[in-house]
Amino acid sequence: MPDPMAGLPPRFLRTPDAARFVGISMRTLEKHRSFGTGPVYRKVGGRVVYAVEDLQAWTMIGARRSTKEETPTRIFPARQLTREERGAR
Repeated sequence: MPDPMAGLPPRFLRTPDAARFVGISMRTLEKHRSFGTGPVYRKVGGRVVYAVEDLQAWTMIGARRSTKEETPTRIFPARQLTREERGAR
């Protein structure tokens, strides 16, 4: 089945809509952006925008099947990372 979105430009969301899409507060998303722990974003003029695909990819980092599952990647809290955490990314 062909992708109905094929050939269309990517969809971009401003910070309030991106935060709502991911299910976190706008301030938390801003902190993630500031600390470099959040999803990829773009600056268009003076505006920050997020591609829906980038938001989905960022949330997939935290996908788990079990609480016991150990994976090499995780979504860090919205704070300054330690050296060890930066190395684990």
